[in-house]
Amino acid sequence: MSLSNIVTSIDREIAVLRKARELLAKDVGEKAPAGRARGAQAPVQSARPARTKKRRLSPEGRRRIAEAVKRRWEAHRRAAKKEAVSK
Repeated sequence: MSLSNIVTSIDREIAVLRKARELLAKDVGEKAPAGRARGAQAPVQSARPARTKKRRLSPEGRRRIAEAVKRRWEAHRRAAKKEAVSK
């Protein structure tokens, strides 16, 4: 199937579904949303969330994190050395 045939087929399906929705909405008594014509698409919202204020680390916080990482790696090296000796 060519791309144009696929697009045409999808358009036909959309038209059929819109017609079915209109008929069902009439039975329920639903009204079209205010400000839009029946069948018009709702505006698409951005998938990206609104920007939030950037959080920054103080020099003290950065120093504390660096020290914690050094301690962690030191413990890791000690454990590896201890394991190598025990083998």
